Amino acid sequence: MTDKPIIKVVNLVKKFGNFVANDHLNFNVYEGEIFGFLGANGAGKTTAIRILCGLSHPTSGELEVAGFDVYKQSEQIKKNIGYMSQKFSLYENLTLRENIRFYAGIYGLSKKEINIRMDNLLENLHIGHLRDQLIGSLPLGWKQKLAFSVAIFHQPKIVFLDEPTGGVDPITRRQFWDMIYQAAKDGITIFVTTHYMDEAEYCDRVSIMVDGRIEALDSPAGLKQHYHAENMDEVFLKLARAS
Repeated sequence: MTDKPIIKVVNLVKKFGNFVANDHLNFNVYEGEIFGFLGANGAGKTTAIRILCGLSHPTSGELEVAGFDVYKQSEQIKKNIGYMSQKFSLYENLTLRENIRFYAGIYGLSKKEINIRMDNLLENLHIGHLRDQLIGSLPLGWKQKLAFSVAIFHQPKIVFLDEPTGGVDPITRRQFWDMIYQAAKDGITIFVTTHYMDEAEYCDRVSIMVDGRIEALDSPAGLKQHYHAENMDEVFLKLARAS
């Protein structure tokens, strides 16, 4: 992790009519950082992520992602990020090989680049024998690992992970986080949301949203010390109760 911000958010406001989904959010995310973005359902996390991914415009505020302005350069943002969610990742009626070629083609990789990177990916995951198998036939844990690998296949500057480990077993979650650590080590900034408070412990810093506002932002150790809590579950509960 460096001290250079790769995401800058100043007074982000997003309104839907009279409803304020994001209420003056202020934070930076640094290059190579694993940044946890936590909050209960309806806290405003997904709204903020959509804005940072260039999929929605804020009502007001100043925002830069990978050096690009969210108002004027949303297409450049999309080319420099990866995205994975629990609800949508890969096409289940396509094979592993077809999914990789499809997504890599969207990002403009050449056939030669795709083949080289695909061979390396399949070798690292020890699943070369599955390249022609339909994604839909694979266990959920493997789907999630593959979805993450495809999300960073084009070597983006940032990858947004929206509850990526939902529904998988604890061992697979731990393996998934090993992949996240490696991606961060390789220089990719990780922006992740999760409902698992133990996963918050794996982040460099954690932001906790309550009712559209950021109520706390610090390292897991700093948050536990500030709120006199033994774990991140306690931190989250204290903030939720206070609201």
